Amino acid sequence: MGDAITLTPDIDGPINIQVMLGLTLPSITDNELDAIEKAAPAGSTVRVVNGVREAIAAADDVDVILGYIPEALFKAAPKLRWVHAIASGMDAMLYPAMRDSDVILTSEKGLVGGHLADTGFGLLLALTRQIKTAIVLGPEGWNHRTEMRAREIELEGLAMGIIGFGGTGRAIAKRAKAFGMTTLAVDALPVAPSDGVAEVWPLDALDRLLMQSDVVAIGAPLTNETQGLIDADAFSMMRDGTLIMNVTRGEIIDGDALVEALRSGRCGGAALDVAPQEPLPEDHPLWGFDNVVMTPHTAGASQLRGPRNIARFCENLRLAQAGQPVVGLVDKQAGF
Repeated sequence: MGDAITLTPDIDGPINIQVMLGLTLPSITDNELDAIEKAAPAGSTVRVVNGVREAIAAADDVDVILGYIPEALFKAAPKLRWVHAIASGMDAMLYPAMRDSDVILTSEKGLVGGHLADTGFGLLLALTRQIKTAIVLGPEGWNHRTEMRAREIELEGLAMGIIGFGGTGRAIAKRAKAFGMTTLAVDALPVAPSDGVAEVWPLDALDRLLMQSDVVAIGAPLTNETQGLIDADAFSMMRDGTLIMNVTRGEIIDGDALVEALRSGRCGGAALDVAPQEPLPEDHPLWGFDNVVMTPHTAGASQLRGPRNIARFCENLRLAQAGQPVVGLVDKQAGF
């Protein structure tokens, strides 16, 4: 295998496609199956399986998987040529055997940013507008109006620094702009600015972003480069009271450093859909902070997610047959 990334799968004849249902694709309609069959080469078969166990049992003749690829399934599919993932984060699929193989990996990256950003801003507003406090207090909240109002802040005019300017980062920036915030961004790749971000800085400008931000939003994938990226040193660069939002991968933030930053006031609050370890133990210190609001890694859900990704898979089937580069191609060595 050469160093160049293959841009399209080799599917110039009938193929066996396995559609694997799971958390992010809980069901598939007859119309969607029909669309896959029409997009696939003539004579292809499309088989739906429910979960890993069924997928492994039927994997010996599979050429293409629409689903995800745990290592046991990879080992059970000797003819596998292409996986189109029903996931945007690739870290769990890039074990050495898959990462270093010739199997092409595409995904829904760029398609999930909207609902991740929606959850991020919902959590952020729960902090800044004291919505979490009101829900927790219930009727007792009327007796705490004065102190709640004293803690409320407006997003207008604040600076949001976005780490990772792919689909999720751009969706966050779009919403930040609508709230009247100024936006900064860094990314590991040279990507074009948009949605109020005038220039996307390289990742080595992270310190500069942290020092200028009132809210730091994580929109990056989990890679060797981003794991533990927001550590004690990173928190030390932030202004006192900086808020942090994370809707991609919990391991990007060092959990102990976050707890210490919250205790010291360096971090003024955390809006988290993902945690340093999942599920987060009941006795973890993060549960004890009034200025932390968390959802249990649910931001990835949307009524539009499955149909969008199936449409991309069908598009990729057509592109592959035409010998054209597919969409959502993953650089397995880079991790995204």
